[in-house]
Amino acid sequence: MANIKSIGHFFVFIVGGLVAIIVGSFMIRGTMHMWDKPNSEKNKDKNND
Repeated sequence: MANIKSIGHFFVFIVGGLVAIIVGSFMIRGTMHMWDKPNSEKNKDKNND
């Protein structure tokens, strides 16, 4: 039974790591879009002048 539990813990560790990577990538993508929006607005203002 201990062997099955250790395999279960390892599986949960792998799944948790994948979920953390996916969530982190979406968070990074969101912050990059937040940074891109002000820069693009500033560039439009500079082009209009």
